[in-house]
Amino acid sequence: MSEQTQILWTPAGVNLPSLGSRALVDVSDGDTPNIRMPIRMLSIDTPEVTARSTERAAEIDNNFVELAEWIRSGVAPVEEAFGEYLVPKLESGNAGTLHFSQGKHASEFHKDIVEKRLSRPSSDRKRNLFIRGAESSFDGYGRLLAYVAPSYSKKERDEMSRRERATFNLDLIESGWAAPFIIFPNIPGELDLPLFLEMAVDAVKEKRGQYQDPLSLPGYEYRMCEKLYSITKKLVDGESIPYREQLRWRSRYCADMRSRELFGPEDYFEIPEPYRLWIWPDDVQRAIGMLNLVPSSRH
Repeated sequence: MSEQTQILWTPAGVNLPSLGSRALVDVSDGDTPNIRMPIRMLSIDTPEVTARSTERAAEIDNNFVELAEWIRSGVAPVEEAFGEYLVPKLESGNAGTLHFSQGKHASEFHKDIVEKRLSRPSSDRKRNLFIRGAESSFDGYGRLLAYVAPSYSKKERDEMSRRERATFNLDLIESGWAAPFIIFPNIPGELDLPLFLEMAVDAVKEKRGQYQDPLSLPGYEYRMCEKLYSITKKLVDGESIPYREQLRWRSRYCADMRSRELFGPEDYFEIPEPYRLWIWPDDVQRAIGMLNLVPSSRH
């Protein structure tokens, strides 16, 4: 069972801006072209498959071992406490390979659950998708930020529990193949957040998916470590980098949804993973005012 949170939020509706350049799929009638576009699923983060191959994943294994050595020696621009948290994950010798494998498992699970839940019990015709956009419609890569679920009729919805009609986002959280990754202001609503947290807590407790290995890197940590490796390697090679640029590997602040305490970018590890609420620097003041956040008493 998840702990009680102090966050109450009603998501705002959205008007979608220009979609820019998108691939045309087909034209269904004179005024309806159908386009193809990527969706970045809200509030979750699955392991990356950007290594593309086992060979590249093995190279990342070695890079992360090297990064662990740089952290231990004080070369990497990392605070001591965060370094102590991170090093065991990096020096395992298989951090990249493990992450790549988990990313492929997450992708397969997603494909399987989509196939299962879009199938109709008495028809070969697949269900359509229901897509709920975010207050901030697109990410920096032009992907639509959204919750995605099978589209059910009103009659079907009336006969289903909230869990039965839940999003694919929640399915991935329950499976353990996605880490919770709620970013302000795109917070699940007051009825959805408790269910989301319950599923996230259970996935960790029951060691599902990526939580089978305690040294797993959630997607956001993996990406941070890739950036940190790149920056630190430049420093080791003698390149001069302004201090502000050295810290570009991390940027988001993090709040504890149970206590409303606000932590710095390298202190998030003190919050159990399901209860982390991420906040971009430009949104910190707004989040403090709207959520009544308070500075962490531990720092």
